[in-house]
Order: sequence, then structure tokens, then C-alpha cells
Amino acid sequence: MTIYIDDAGYGDLLHGAVIGAYRPETDEFVYDMVHVKYFQVPRFGKKGYQTEAGKISMKLVQRLKPKEKETIELCRGDILDKAAESLAKKYREERVKRVKVEGRAQDLIENAYLDEIRNLGYEPIPDRMEKWGKSFWHMFRWVGKNRKMLKYTKSGWPRLQRHKMFQKRKSR
Repeated sequence: MTIYIDDAGYGDLLHGAVIGAYRPETDEFVYDMVHVKYFQVPRFGKKGYQTEAGKISMKLVQRLKPKEKETIELCRGDILDKAAESLAKKYREERVKRVKVEGRAQDLIENAYLDEIRNLGYEPIPDRMEKWGKSFWHMFRWVGKNRKMLKYTKSGWPRLQRHKMFQKRKSR
């Protein structure tokens, strides 16, 4: 048996990131969100999102009650680096592997993220995974028209500071 852990939304502009865990043998799926505040200043620079993703991953695995000798396979993305370390300490290094998560696990986790951003009122473009750049700028324009949604953006990315919408207003 295997538990797969993946993330969705990490590179997108809107909301936090979904961390999901899936056991294909029983079709069990659980997820939680890394809050968007971990992708904003000052937490972003300290990679607080990695620590939070580690805590969430541990809780998700515990909810699935891993069987003895069951492997835990995590996506290779850096958001799950601390998760891999923590899980290897608790469940033994030989049971924890970094892999490319695909198939149903990836689809469930991606759909959970899409549901979360739809809850904000945003409708993602079709084929967003294949057209990531187009998707990002679609979100960017949507936030520009819906400024109250700025609080739901991953504004800690240094390149975003070039854009007026993300620059802090100076007090007078």
C-alpha cells in the first residue's frame, strides 16, 4: 500500500496551496490548505510555507493511519521538503520517497485547489495546467479588477513587487 502526497496551487497567484494525501488501494483522500499568509511578507522569505506544509502533511498521513511497511511518496516540489524530512523521521527513511505524483492523486489534489479558488469567486481558465503562464496572468487581471481579493494573493514573490498593485503604500 502507498500514500501519495502532492501539492496544488503553489505557483499560482491566488489563495494558499492545497496539500493532499491519497491512498489508491482504498480511494481515501484528505487535504488541507497552507494558508496564503505563509506566501506573504514576512513569512514568505523565511519559507514558512514549507514548515506549514510539513505540519499539514504529517496530520494528513496520521488521518490515513498508515499501515506497517506502507510507503509514503511525496511530490518532489520544494514546498514538501520539510514534510519529507519530518515523515522520514517518524516513519523511517526507507518508507518515504520523493516522486512525480501523477494520475488520480494529482487530479484529486488539483481539483481540491480549483474548488478553493472557485470559493473566492474566481473561475480558472480551461487547461490551466498546460497554460500556466496564461493562467497566472488571468488571475492577475482578475485580482486587478477585484482589489479586495489582494489579501488572497501570494504577494511574497519578489517579482510581484515590481507591479504597482502589490507595492505597499507609503504613509504620509
